[in-house]
Amino acid sequence: MVERGDGGMIDCVLFYCDLRESTRLAERLSSNEYLALINDYFDCTAGAVVEHGGEVLKFIGDAVLAIFPVDAVECRAAVGAARDAFSRAARVGDLSAEVHKALRFGISLHIGQVMYGNVGTDRRLDFTVIGPAVNQATRLEGLCKSLDTSLVASRSFADAHQGELAPLGAHQLAGLSGEIEVFTLPEYAPAV
Repeated sequence: MVERGDGGMIDCVLFYCDLRESTRLAERLSSNEYLALINDYFDCTAGAVVEHGGEVLKFIGDAVLAIFPVDAVECRAAVGAARDAFSRAARVGDLSAEVHKALRFGISLHIGQVMYGNVGTDRRLDFTVIGPAVNQATRLEGLCKSLDTSLVASRSFADAHQGELAPLGAHQLAGLSGEIEVFTLPEYAPAV
């Protein structure tokens, strides 16, 4: 039987993804069009995570929180999932109605220790990850907008990843102390 509080601490790659301009899209589209867009977005992002061996933990409105076990192989899997998600979105945009051409999102990749388990009330449990690393992953994704890139990775991810990354400098994350060095994949580096 699953109990509240069951779980433990794990190290993992956090994959956090958020849809761009969702409020504007929700106001502009019919309910059916918006629902179709959200489902296509989840097919692109969460579908890519699952196919690359990650675990989708939750849909948070129009965001996706997923994890990969932490090792060099799984860092490559997380990068593969991110590239696959962007590729899927481009194909959906090419094949679907005009509204789907606006399917844009940002992804953050971060490594940290999290509490992994069941939280909630005695009547409603949720299996998730919680802790400072989750907060950092969500705040990192917010840098995608200000840095004009589709993907941002933390220093902890860059240290474990064995592939090439482009530096984006050190930045303050909202609500967190100190600056953090961030990176992106070379193909998503902003034009200079």
